Amino acid sequence: MRRRLGTSLYAGLLFTVLGAIAWGTGQPFVFPSLGPSAFLLAFDRRSERGRAARIVGSHLIGGVAGLAAWWLIAAGATLTATPPAFSPAGFRLAASATASLVATSWAMIATDAVHAPACATTLIVSLGLLSTPTEVAIIVASVSVLVGFHAGVIRVFKRIVGDAHPLYRAEKS
Repeated sequence: MRRRLGTSLYAGLLFTVLGAIAWGTGQPFVFPSLGPSAFLLAFDRRSERGRAARIVGSHLIGGVAGLAAWWLIAAGATLTATPPAFSPAGFRLAASATASLVATSWAMIATDAVHAPACATTLIVSLGLLSTPTEVAIIVASVSVLVGFHAGVIRVFKRIVGDAHPLYRAEKS
Protein backbone atom coordinates (compact mmCIF):
# COMPACT_ATOMS: atom_id res chain seq x y z
CA MET A 1 0.00 0.00 0.00
CA ARG A 2 2.80 2.43 0.93
CA ARG A 3 4.56 1.83 -2.38
CA ARG A 4 1.41 2.41 -4.40
CA LEU A 5 0.69 5.69 -2.66
CA GLY A 6 4.31 6.88 -2.75
CA THR A 7 4.76 6.03 -6.42
CA SER A 8 1.46 7.64 -7.38
CA LEU A 9 2.09 10.85 -5.48
CA TYR A 10 5.67 11.13 -6.69
CA ALA A 11 4.65 10.61 -10.33
CA GLY A 12 2.06 13.34 -9.79
CA LEU A 13 4.71 15.66 -8.35
CA LEU A 14 6.97 15.07 -11.35
CA PHE A 15 4.10 15.78 -13.71
CA THR A 16 2.93 18.85 -11.78
CA VAL A 17 6.17 20.64 -12.66
CA LEU A 18 5.59 20.03 -16.36
CA GLY A 19 1.92 20.94 -16.10
CA ALA A 20 2.87 24.26 -14.55
CA ILE A 21 5.38 24.94 -17.33
CA ALA A 22 2.81 24.02 -20.01
CA TRP A 23 0.19 26.20 -18.40
CA GLY A 24 2.57 29.13 -17.96
CA THR A 25 4.03 29.00 -21.46
CA GLY A 26 1.07 27.79 -23.51
CA GLN A 27 3.41 25.21 -25.09
CA PRO A 28 2.97 21.41 -25.24
CA PHE A 29 5.21 20.50 -22.29
CA VAL A 30 2.67 17.80 -21.40
CA PHE A 31 2.03 15.02 -23.91
CA PRO A 32 0.89 11.39 -23.61
CA SER A 33 4.24 9.57 -23.66
CA LEU A 34 5.52 11.66 -20.76
CA GLY A 35 3.12 9.95 -18.33
CA PRO A 36 4.78 6.53 -18.65
CA SER A 37 8.21 8.14 -18.30
CA ALA A 38 7.12 9.89 -15.08
CA PHE A 39 5.68 6.63 -13.77
CA LEU A 40 8.87 4.69 -14.48
CA LEU A 41 10.99 7.31 -12.70
CA ALA A 42 8.62 7.29 -9.72
CA PHE A 43 8.36 3.51 -9.57
CA ASP A 44 12.09 2.77 -9.61
CA ARG A 45 13.81 5.68 -7.90
CA ARG A 46 17.03 3.77 -7.12
CA SER A 47 18.09 3.04 -10.68
CA GLU A 48 21.50 3.97 -12.06
CA ARG A 49 22.48 7.41 -13.31
CA GLY A 50 22.82 6.32 -16.94
CA ARG A 51 19.08 5.88 -17.15
CA ALA A 52 18.52 9.65 -17.30
CA ALA A 53 20.55 9.95 -20.48
CA ARG A 54 18.74 6.95 -21.99
CA ILE A 55 15.34 8.47 -21.24
CA VAL A 56 16.19 11.84 -22.79
CA GLY A 57 18.05 10.19 -25.67
CA SER A 58 15.21 7.84 -26.48
CA HIS A 59 12.64 10.64 -26.64
CA LEU A 60 15.05 12.65 -28.82
CA ILE A 61 15.39 9.64 -31.12
CA GLY A 62 11.60 9.22 -31.20
CA GLY A 63 11.04 12.89 -31.95
CA VAL A 64 13.61 13.06 -34.74
CA ALA A 65 12.51 9.75 -36.30
CA GLY A 66 8.87 10.81 -36.11
CA LEU A 67 9.60 14.20 -37.64
CA ALA A 68 11.62 12.67 -40.48
CA ALA A 69 8.92 10.10 -41.23
CA TRP A 70 6.15 12.70 -41.14
CA TRP A 71 8.04 15.14 -43.40
CA LEU A 72 8.99 12.42 -45.89
CA ILE A 73 5.69 10.53 -45.98
CA ALA A 74 2.76 12.39 -44.44
CA ALA A 75 3.54 16.14 -44.42
CA GLY A 76 0.30 18.09 -44.19
CA ALA A 77 -1.75 15.19 -42.81
CA THR A 78 -2.74 15.07 -39.15
CA LEU A 79 -4.53 12.39 -37.19
CA THR A 80 -7.02 14.62 -35.40
CA ALA A 81 -9.95 12.53 -36.63
CA THR A 82 -10.12 9.05 -38.09
CA PRO A 83 -9.45 9.34 -41.83
CA PRO A 84 -11.92 7.73 -44.20
CA ALA A 85 -11.25 4.13 -45.18
CA PHE A 86 -8.65 3.75 -47.92
CA SER A 87 -7.96 7.51 -48.04
CA PRO A 88 -4.55 8.66 -49.26
CA ALA A 89 -4.05 10.72 -46.07
CA GLY A 90 -4.86 7.69 -43.91
CA PHE A 91 -2.36 5.59 -45.85
CA ARG A 92 0.35 8.24 -45.53
CA LEU A 93 -0.22 8.55 -41.78
CA ALA A 94 -0.13 4.77 -41.29
CA ALA A 95 3.06 4.53 -43.34
CA SER A 96 4.62 7.44 -41.43
CA ALA A 97 3.76 5.82 -38.08
CA THR A 98 5.18 2.47 -39.16
CA ALA A 99 8.40 3.97 -40.54
CA SER A 100 8.93 6.07 -37.41
CA LEU A 101 8.38 3.10 -35.11
CA VAL A 102 10.87 0.97 -37.06
CA ALA A 103 13.47 3.78 -37.07
CA THR A 104 12.97 4.59 -33.39
CA SER A 105 13.22 0.96 -32.31
CA TRP A 106 16.36 0.40 -34.35
CA ALA A 107 18.05 3.59 -33.14
CA MET A 108 17.19 3.03 -29.47
CA ILE A 109 18.71 -0.45 -29.57
CA ALA A 110 21.73 0.72 -31.56
CA THR A 111 22.49 3.51 -29.07
CA ASP A 112 21.54 1.60 -25.91
CA ALA A 113 18.89 4.23 -25.21
CA VAL A 114 15.94 1.85 -24.84
CA HIS A 115 12.92 3.46 -23.16
CA ALA A 116 9.57 2.17 -24.43
CA PRO A 117 7.58 5.42 -23.90
CA ALA A 118 9.68 6.98 -26.69
CA CYS A 119 7.78 4.74 -29.11
CA ALA A 120 4.67 6.72 -28.18
CA THR A 121 6.60 9.95 -28.72
CA THR A 122 7.54 8.90 -32.24
CA LEU A 123 3.87 8.15 -33.00
CA ILE A 124 2.73 11.51 -31.62
CA VAL A 125 5.13 13.23 -34.00
CA SER A 126 4.75 10.97 -37.05
CA LEU A 127 0.95 11.22 -36.90
CA GLY A 128 1.16 14.99 -37.23
CA LEU A 129 0.12 15.88 -33.68
CA LEU A 130 3.36 17.64 -32.66
CA SER A 131 5.24 17.79 -35.95
CA THR A 132 7.31 20.92 -36.12
CA PRO A 133 10.96 21.22 -35.17
CA THR A 134 9.94 23.59 -32.35
CA GLU A 135 7.46 21.06 -30.97
CA VAL A 136 10.05 18.28 -31.09
CA ALA A 137 12.47 20.58 -29.25
CA ILE A 138 9.77 21.20 -26.63
CA ILE A 139 9.30 17.43 -26.28
CA VAL A 140 13.02 16.97 -25.60
CA ALA A 141 13.08 19.97 -23.25
CA SER A 142 10.09 18.60 -21.37
CA VAL A 143 11.70 15.19 -20.92
CA SER A 144 14.92 16.91 -19.80
CA VAL A 145 13.00 18.93 -17.19
CA LEU A 146 11.27 15.76 -15.97
CA VAL A 147 14.54 13.85 -15.60
CA GLY A 148 16.38 16.86 -14.15
CA PHE A 149 13.70 17.57 -11.56
CA HIS A 150 13.67 13.89 -10.61
CA ALA A 151 17.45 13.91 -10.15
CA GLY A 152 17.21 17.03 -8.00
CA VAL A 153 14.53 15.53 -5.78
CA ILE A 154 16.59 12.37 -5.31
CA ARG A 155 19.69 14.43 -4.40
CA VAL A 156 17.73 16.40 -1.80
CA PHE A 157 16.19 13.21 -0.41
CA LYS A 158 19.62 11.58 -0.04
CA ARG A 159 20.96 14.68 1.72
CA ILE A 160 18.13 14.59 4.22
CA VAL A 161 17.91 10.85 4.93
CA GLY A 162 21.10 9.43 3.47
CA ASP A 163 21.02 6.37 1.24
CA ALA A 164 18.12 4.85 3.11
CA HIS A 165 15.71 5.03 0.20
CA PRO A 166 13.50 1.94 0.25
CA LEU A 167 14.19 -0.71 -2.34
CA TYR A 168 10.77 -1.88 -3.41
CA ARG A 169 10.02 -5.41 -4.40
CA ALA A 170 6.84 -6.78 -5.92
CA GLU A 171 4.00 -6.52 -3.44
CA LYS A 172 1.65 -9.37 -2.84
CA SER A 173 -1.96 -8.45 -3.43
